[in-house]
Amino acid sequence: SCKHWIISDSFSSDTFQVMALQVWDDVFRDEKLVADLAAVVKDTALLQGVLMRTKSEPNSSEVVNYAPFTLLPSPVPQNLYEQAKAVQKDFNQLVDAVSQDLVFLEQALGSAIKVDDFTAKLFDIYKQVLHEGVAQSVCLGINRSDYMFDLGTDGTVSLKQIEINTIAASFGGLASRIPAVHRHILHVLDKYDDISRLPDNNPSKGIAEGISKAWELYGSERAVVMFVVEDVQRNIFDHRCVENELWSRSIHVIRRRFEDVIERASLDEKRRLFMDDQEVAVVYYRHGYMPHNYSQQNWQARLLMERSRAVKCPDIATHLTGAKKVQQELARPGVLEQWFPSDPEAVRRIRATFAGLYSFDMGEEGDQTVALATANPDRFVLKPQREGGGNNIYGEEIRVVLEGIKDKPERSSYILMDRIRPQPVRNCLLRSGMPLKLSENISELGMFGVYVRNGKKMVLNECAGHLLRTKSIEHADGGVAAGVAVLDNPYLV
Repeated sequence: SCKHWIISDSFSSDTFQVMALQVWDDVFRDEKLVADLAAVVKDTALLQGVLMRTKSEPNSSEVVNYAPFTLLPSPVPQNLYEQAKAVQKDFNQLVDAVSQDLVFLEQALGSAIKVDDFTAKLFDIYKQVLHEGVAQSVCLGINRSDYMFDLGTDGTVSLKQIEINTIAASFGGLASRIPAVHRHILHVLDKYDDISRLPDNNPSKGIAEGISKAWELYGSERAVVMFVVEDVQRNIFDHRCVENELWSRSIHVIRRRFEDVIERASLDEKRRLFMDDQEVAVVYYRHGYMPHNYSQQNWQARLLMERSRAVKCPDIATHLTGAKKVQQELARPGVLEQWFPSDPEAVRRIRATFAGLYSFDMGEEGDQTVALATANPDRFVLKPQREGGGNNIYGEEIRVVLEGIKDKPERSSYILMDRIRPQPVRNCLLRSGMPLKLSENISELGMFGVYVRNGKKMVLNECAGHLLRTKSIEHADGGVAAGVAVLDNPYLV
């Protein structure tokens, strides 16, 4: 569970740099040892179920491989790890509160809706559902708040939020399996004292607990949980970890695509959702966060599910709450206080994680942001209203993109964020078919949040665990599913 720890918001970089550079130096100096360890650790990953299907056979489990991961766990400042853990319950409450605030969502997303078709279509479903009346008072949220460790010019390292994912937050399953892999390799290295520096982690259990609670509150033992999935399912084992947790609680799970929903799902007069004649208690989206996920029929399927009595994870309002534009609006001075009127400490904890965020809305403020970004593009990241990795724009390309839209309303579909500068650390990234090499890498720490609200009452609010992903410094953007980052464990220093 996530207790509120007494923490400082920064960490002396001198300590971290020394620890980061020296932590596995004795291992990395010995090439033969590294090669031997890589052979052992790949087998360990397969034994522990750190698996993905192959690119050539993405829908078959006849041939599988290990999911990409690091040879050894990467150093993470312990106080920043504890800070991320402690603030997660606050973020759960914030996401839930914002998702219920129509006025704020309309104001925050108003400019993006005019120029971004995807956001507009999501918002259109949201308005239709509100107009008809929300059929289900139980709300299930499973999110992941992602951070990097920013090395400031003054030499301190601080925790800065990249984004919060409110739909299809992935790798909770495989993140539950990876600690055993690195613990084993530390045993092999006789580094027994280091094992305690790897925190326990089981997000798949915490995620399943949230789904299970929502299923229970739905109130029908015969009803099923439906995972909404895509056609190509390379990452199925990540899903299966959560599915198996649900089956072990005697909760039936089915997997269906949007196309299946439009062909074979229906609502009855009480707006209960039936899929292949089975009543659905919980719809858990592991798909549906990118524009190309939606044909016209898929939009109809999404609307059907949103109108239903099933508990949606996320519901359409919570999906919209994860938009980059909402993130930027939440960072404005004085905004957070409206949802935490009597908890200034929660506001402080949340705000301490914000990087600089800037609006491109038409007008003087947006003009200043354009000028700021074009004057020094290396200081910033340009972000569209998209999830899934690989969408952000960096460096000189920021100038090129803004040159084309600087005087057009289209610019308001982007936000600008300060670029976070982590301290690189050395590790070997293990990928199937790739040569073994030592590289300079940066890590991103995600914290899984799970909450369930029944009407006005929060009945579950937990930090469910963490995800550490690591990538070479030559890659600016992209996650594990995008083929850039690999799974990792924090080694707390």
